[in-house]
Amino acid sequence: MSKSLFVGNLPWSVTEDELKAKFEEHVKVVAVRLITDKMTGRAKGFGFVEVDDSEMDKAITAMNGQKIGDREIVVNEAKPRSEGGDRPRSGGYNRRF
Repeated sequence: MSKSLFVGNLPWSVTEDELKAKFEEHVKVVAVRLITDKMTGRAKGFGFVEVDDSEMDKAITAMNGQKIGDREIVVNEAKPRSEGGDRPRSGGYNRRF
């Protein structure tokens, strides 16, 4: 079974292959996914790295605080996405013209 790790504070220029190579210096990587803006296609500065369950703690310890480019990355266990209830809704209202 595998676990997903959240990786934040990434430089916008990093590629999935570069991120995978950095993590594979310490653990076997199952998959990498960088998050991009749907409108512009630009990287948002975070992503997810999937590793084997048994290597999750090792990956976090080895990679949290490491530098990629000029940034110290943040690595922790990814939280499951909730079905909406966590984010506040805008205070707007429906206007009819």
